[in-house]
Amino acid sequence: MHQPVEMGPLVSASLAGDATSRPTVGVMGGTEDGLKVGELARAAGLSIRTVRYYDQIGLLTPSRRSSAGHRVYDDVDVRRLYRICLLRRTGLPLAEIGKALDEPGWDLRDAMLAHLELIDHQQAVGAALRRRLAAMVNATGTGDTPSTDQLLETMEEMTMLDDIVQRRISILVYDDIPAMHGWLVRVFGLGAGRLEHDAEGRWVHGEVQAGDGVIWLHQVSPRFGLASPQTLGAATGTTAVMVEDVDAHHRHVRDEGAEILYPPTDQPYGYREYSARDPEGGLWSFMKPLD
Repeated sequence: MHQPVEMGPLVSASLAGDATSRPTVGVMGGTEDGLKVGELARAAGLSIRTVRYYDQIGLLTPSRRSSAGHRVYDDVDVRRLYRICLLRRTGLPLAEIGKALDEPGWDLRDAMLAHLELIDHQQAVGAALRRRLAAMVNATGTGDTPSTDQLLETMEEMTMLDDIVQRRISILVYDDIPAMHGWLVRVFGLGAGRLEHDAEGRWVHGEVQAGDGVIWLHQVSPRFGLASPQTLGAATGTTAVMVEDVDAHHRHVRDEGAEILYPPTDQPYGYREYSARDPEGGLWSFMKPLD
């Protein structure tokens, strides 16, 4: 999940003014009437690449440039960035965010109040659950057992924080499960999981770890219409994996001899990614959000 971006205290302070005015942005080290790209990025908790990319696609164009040609962002730009950060939390692609930003009825105060209400609700539910668990822990310390009602109320509060669907597992079909298992670990850097064969010695299942998720490697099955991409001569889907450093991951995979379809690229939907194929023709993308 995309992580929320906290506005730095200096940037947040600039949000207090009227949205139609352009007062000086109070940031130490900034220009007389605005922020340079690096200063805005640091204050907002973003990368410089992200802020520049927003400019490139017209999402956050600086109000002006300095005499030296540097981007300079003023308070109106900061308010726009705040709106971008809020909308990114909803999972909207950048193209849709651009359309939403042009909504004439949008109000900064209303947006901040809605944001505050959401955070208050999340904190209230979490605090109530914590109090209940702490009381139950204390009770068990004295030999008491939580009542059925207490356990039911605890589960109810837990479901308010969790989705009904709790886990997803990706399944990829390969002809040679052990070979692909070793290749994915060595080349793509996935975590090694278990390998299983049936009573006749046929490899039927493999697992690799990809961050917080697991990927199963499944045997070919004509009965269920499951075939390797190399048999089909085409990939019918792609597996996307988030990585910490897209460029470093790309260099490693390239040096291992994997087929690279395109190098690390900043995409219009808000991710830097590259794509590669595995030995059986499976399509993979490795990416990281631009912000």
